[in-house]
Amino acid sequence: MSNDGSAPPHLPTTPAEAARNVRDEARFGAAFLHIHWKRLLLVFAAVALPLWGFGEIAEELREGETFFFDEPLLNFAHDMARAGFDRFFLLASRLGYGGVIVADIVLVLATVVRRRMREGLFAGLAIVGSMLLNLAAKHVYGRIRPALWTSIAPETTFSFPSGHAMGSITLAWVVVLLWWHLHDPRWRALRWPVTALAAAFVLAVGLSRIYLGVHYPSDILAGWAAASVWTVGMFGLVFYGQLRPWATRPA
Repeated sequence: MSNDGSAPPHLPTTPAEAARNVRDEARFGAAFLHIHWKRLLLVFAAVALPLWGFGEIAEELREGETFFFDEPLLNFAHDMARAGFDRFFLLASRLGYGGVIVADIVLVLATVVRRRMREGLFAGLAIVGSMLLNLAAKHVYGRIRPALWTSIAPETTFSFPSGHAMGSITLAWVVVLLWWHLHDPRWRALRWPVTALAAAFVLAVGLSRIYLGVHYPSDILAGWAAASVWTVGMFGLVFYGQLRPWATRPA
């Protein structure tokens, strides 16, 4: 018997039995990949690619390099300036900060009131962790905000990565991942519309920061990447990870 009272694993005693175990494991692995390859591909895209993107941007920034697309995109956005665009992007920017904070609080409180503790834990870890990551990264890199023109909504804090970008995409990921985790078919039918709406919101917030001239495009991309990696990682930990590694999991 092992220390936790469970029976020790059976060890193969003959080469034939060992070979049979290897074949069984290979069949299991092949069956798992055949069934879940789409999910594995999505996990790779949602974690590995943003992580690589953030690393590339952060490395270039630390070495003092500039990004060829930053100033041209800022100037292009400034050339689009119109009164109607001003109102739209100011609203998007405000929603990307104040609106996101209110939505975050409401979302976490709603999970607590409904006693959905696992969902609340995921939302809380994702939101608070993303905020702390943003604050830490801003002070580590200390990037000064762009000053190509006088913004109609000036900012004075550090630029990299964008807090608006991280906050909005964290909220979007939390909502989308929880929505796709629902079991009620009536709500699951809205998965794609909710995902599209969340993506449009994130894009509008990110573009607003470039239009207002308070962030480089690379700040936005880095914020999206960092928050995506963190939030998807927290979802995997809370819903599929072993939260208590000392406990025996059911077969």
